[in-house]
Amino acid sequence: MLSATLVKQEAQALGFSAAGLAPAEAVEPWRQAQWQAWLGDRRQGEMDYLERNLEKRLNPTLLVDGAKTIVSVALGYFPAVSLSPEGYTMARYAYGQDYHDVVRHRLEELMQRLGLEPHKDGRAFCDTAPIDERYWAWRCGLGWMGRHTQLIIPPQHGRKECGGGTYFFLGELVLKHRADHYDQPIDSHCGTCQRCLEACPTDALSDRGLDARKCLSYLTIEHRGPLDESLATHVTPCIYGCDRCAEACPWNKFAKPTTVTEFSPSKALMAMTKADWHSLSVEQYQHLFKGSAVKRAKFEGLKRNIEAAKNHSS
Repeated sequence: MLSATLVKQEAQALGFSAAGLAPAEAVEPWRQAQWQAWLGDRRQGEMDYLERNLEKRLNPTLLVDGAKTIVSVALGYFPAVSLSPEGYTMARYAYGQDYHDVVRHRLEELMQRLGLEPHKDGRAFCDTAPIDERYWAWRCGLGWMGRHTQLIIPPQHGRKECGGGTYFFLGELVLKHRADHYDQPIDSHCGTCQRCLEACPTDALSDRGLDARKCLSYLTIEHRGPLDESLATHVTPCIYGCDRCAEACPWNKFAKPTTVTEFSPSKALMAMTKADWHSLSVEQYQHLFKGSAVKRAKFEGLKRNIEAAKNHSS
């Protein structure tokens, strides 16, 4: 049987900001209904992969045969520095190395410290399989899903030096062992606050959740092809992703700079001016973003975003 105390101690020793445990089971009916309605309205846009393996996304015991426990972890990425004011901005999560690799490596090390063997005892995930990460982070007691649909971690629920807010990557261990204690989800503390909804320039957020088809993060990363002109006007100054709803969230006043060196921007990225971005070549792109999540948008997508920001700069 897993010791929940030991799991959390080892997670903290590896630098995770928060960790919690929950029984592996199907997600609750209200969450299943949310997924069905969201996909039924096509609010996922072109992200057809979210429709595939939906039954596994809604029940992790189908993802890992014999699963008994979900361990959810968070790793802070709020940067200590900002990109040069002489250039464009990017979503903060993309400043450094690809979070998929960083978080998954630490999760695999966590398994090793717990005496567990990958695949035999369970599997590690970080946005790499059909698993409802924010739901499980909520179910494991790390935080709650805010109106902006991101997980909000209150400062008292993680390591004190990691602060709170939304600037966290999530990851999971789906394990075939029961634990001696499971955490309880916490209630939302958004209250009547709607600052995130008000901050979204394209009205992608509403009480019904996120409409990815209007979301600047989706449009500048996942969307292929030209940007709709009415939406392209809102891209500048952020050429990859969007942090506007997170910046408006009052819980991010508790954000503290990450100590994870892999998430720090390179000197080359920090030095980029608008002129440098406008003349970006394939070779420069490959050098700047080697091992980076920015590769998701591909060179053509990033150049499209830069052109939109250039055309609509004041």
